[in-house]
Amino acid sequence: MFTKQLFDLQDIAYGDFQAKLMPTIDRSAIIGVRTPAIRTLARQVAKTDEARTFISQLPHRYYEENNLHAFIIEQSRDFDEALRLTNQFLPYIDNWATCDSFTPKVFGKHPDELLKAVDGWIVSNHTYTIRYAIRMLMAFFLDERFKPEYAQMVAAVKSEEYYIKMMIAWYFATALAKQYDATVGFIRNRCLDPWTHNKAIQKAIESYRVSNEQKEELRELKV
Repeated sequence: MFTKQLFDLQDIAYGDFQAKLMPTIDRSAIIGVRTPAIRTLARQVAKTDEARTFISQLPHRYYEENNLHAFIIEQSRDFDEALRLTNQFLPYIDNWATCDSFTPKVFGKHPDELLKAVDGWIVSNHTYTIRYAIRMLMAFFLDERFKPEYAQMVAAVKSEEYYIKMMIAWYFATALAKQYDATVGFIRNRCLDPWTHNKAIQKAIESYRVSNEQKEELRELKV
């Protein structure tokens, strides 16, 4: 429905670049549109009947159509609607970039209800639904709302899926930057598999928000 508008924004060289970053997507499914342009289109069409029809028609053919879908959901200011649309969309996400790109702001205004959704998402059998659950915990529950039990939820996820393990590592690297004293125990006690453990340490050490003293400890905790 919005395919023509997306092709009007096409940059083939950029599409080639994107394809290298997303090996789970066939090159033919990537138009090649920069994210800011898709966000602009989403803002322009979000309240139209065409947009409502578009997001009811799943699956989409193109990667950029999925991103447009995600960004239309972001425009919702109603929590129940945003959650309903997200639940409908999550099973169709097939790549890390779409998964990581949309975070409805309205979710942050309803943390208790969002946590209930996260509880369901994190035990899904779908890679990107689990990844999205962890992203929501990272986006909304690592600052003043943080509780160690949320980190435990992430540590309890056991998977050999690369894109889940990478998200777990990213979560704990961010947690170490924001809540070091409360989360370093997960590293000290080796609660993660060795690959994810070391990747979390690597990412944390790269962060300017982790002190030199903390980085030195983390280096000694590598396995």
